[in-house]
Amino acid sequence: MSKTKVMWSCRDCGHMQPKWTGSCSGCQQWNTLVEELSLEEKKPRFESKKGVGAKAVRIKDVSQAEFKRISTKMGELDRLFGNGVVEGSLVLIAGEPGVGKSTLLLQIANALAIQGLNVLYVCGEESAQQTSLRARRLGIDHQNIYLLNETNFSAIKMQLDQLNPDFAIVDSVQIIYKPELPSSPGSVVQVREVATEFMHIAKGQGITTFLVGHVTKGGDIAGPRVLEHLVDTVLDFEGDRQHGFRLLRAIKNRFGPTDEIAIFQMKEGGLSEVANPSQAFLQERVKEVSGSAIVPGLEGARSFLLEIQALVTATVFPTPSRKSTGLDQNRLSLLLAVLEKRVGYTLHHSDVFVALAGGLKIVEPAIDLGILLAIASSFTNRPVPSDLIVVGEVGLGGEVRGVSRIETRLKEAIHMGFRRCVLPKKNLKGLSNSLSDKIELIGVELVEQAIREILK
Repeated sequence: MSKTKVMWSCRDCGHMQPKWTGSCSGCQQWNTLVEELSLEEKKPRFESKKGVGAKAVRIKDVSQAEFKRISTKMGELDRLFGNGVVEGSLVLIAGEPGVGKSTLLLQIANALAIQGLNVLYVCGEESAQQTSLRARRLGIDHQNIYLLNETNFSAIKMQLDQLNPDFAIVDSVQIIYKPELPSSPGSVVQVREVATEFMHIAKGQGITTFLVGHVTKGGDIAGPRVLEHLVDTVLDFEGDRQHGFRLLRAIKNRFGPTDEIAIFQMKEGGLSEVANPSQAFLQERVKEVSGSAIVPGLEGARSFLLEIQALVTATVFPTPSRKSTGLDQNRLSLLLAVLEKRVGYTLHHSDVFVALAGGLKIVEPAIDLGILLAIASSFTNRPVPSDLIVVGEVGLGGEVRGVSRIETRLKEAIHMGFRRCVLPKKNLKGLSNSLSDKIELIGVELVEQAIREILK
């Protein structure tokens, strides 16, 4: 029998050490070490690795052939990948339970099957009957889609060798296990080994593979950090289940741009693309009401308008509440301190609630001035003009700092019919006359000046 020994593995970085020390000696994080049984190998470690040695070549001799890309027939998703999914790539899609990962992957599988490609869908967390019922609700029943209810990697590898599909979807990587490893499914060792096996399959056999990943309570991708390093593309699926909007964000992409987003809306027939996010987010907006401000957010190459809502009320408790939805709580506390110190608002006797309408999450500093103006509007009970947008980063000294890609934001505001924009004075330099002729630009240097200009 093979010898086993106890090792301690870090959930965050995958570092292995023989003793428990409280904190990981690799990434210095506390309480991340879990006990694993290491098994001495008597055979090659990876089943799917090809036994062909690599040969060094000069960098100028490497072929510059373009990667073959395959369209998913979903414009937003193709743009996120960089004009289509690269053949033989390994993609990780992670998100909270119920956000729509399986629904999206079934729709992708159907679009690929219609193009004549074979797709193997490994439904490890559900039976084939359950997955089939969901697919039929979505109107998906193409003959090129194969379902496999299996969690043993050796059996999955056997089916991949027999079918040799063009695409493989694994739902999810945390449930797949290798029987020769003594660890339970979902452990650091199992996830790392299984992900490496699928990486060899994608690269060696040219099977484009989608892996579904779980997330922890804190919102991070479950498993070792090496899981994100192994794959070519990491997509984070966000969205509030109480709202219909879903946001798919490219955190990592070796074959295209990063920080790009695709916005979908969950409907009875599955996920549908949102071609005009600004119109979708502002369709329920109530004009001429205090505590509301419109800001042009920026994600990747796309700009869209969002509504920030604030409510300031007197409190009867010794400690006032500070709550935010879709925004960074620490950033809100900082901005409230700027309002009290630099503008003179007495907010320490008031509860402050700030929310981003639509259920999305934005951490961009360019929306700072919009947050402050929404709070000031609610505090003074004076509405922000309905034809005005606000953009600018706020510093601790109360100064309004410049933001990036101001022209992209202004073009979106003009497209949506807004006539005025409050922006940092620094961003006025270099703007083309074609923009300034279509929208009135109000440059400000201080928060107090912006409040005075808008809330007259």
